[in-house]
Amino acid sequence: MEAREHVKVPKERIAVIIGKEGCVKKKLEQETKTKIIIDSDEGTVTIETTEKTDDPLAVWRARDIVIAMARGFSPERAFRLLDEEQMLEVIDLTRIVGDSKNTLTRIKGRIIGEEGKSRRIIEETCGAAISVYGHTVSIIGDVDQLQCAKKAIMMFIEGARHSTVYKTIQKIARAIKVRRITSSL
Repeated sequence: MEAREHVKVPKERIAVIIGKEGCVKKKLEQETKTKIIIDSDEGTVTIETTEKTDDPLAVWRARDIVIAMARGFSPERAFRLLDEEQMLEVIDLTRIVGDSKNTLTRIKGRIIGEEGKSRRIIEETCGAAISVYGHTVSIIGDVDQLQCAKKAIMMFIEGARHSTVYKTIQKIARAIKVRRITSSL
């Protein structure tokens, strides 16, 4: 079965997707058994199946990894998406707060925090990876990690105090931990 996906990528992120001497692109092709064609002039990445592709979701998984790198994740963090439990969610801030540069800068600043503190606390508490790039906030994690991190990000967008956000996600993280422990018994 043949499948093909096209992804528009910011031109300044093409080099990350290719990697040093093509190593990231090669690894992605090997791991997903897909073919990746990069048009650096247009800023497009095409992912298609090959005769070796055995996973029907391989093209989508490779697409999500490319999108993650395009949205500011390092290749190492983006490759978390090879695990089928991991998912990518991209939150477009302009759809929530409009496209005022000042508002976007303020919201992104709240999410990142001073010297990256807020982002780091969300990542450590929820277990998700977060990237703030352009007018988007992207999250990589499993279902529970995504839910926890997204709650924190939405609270920041709505203007909640940092301490309130941290307390809320700590409660969510504890509840997730308890649920996972009890379900494994």
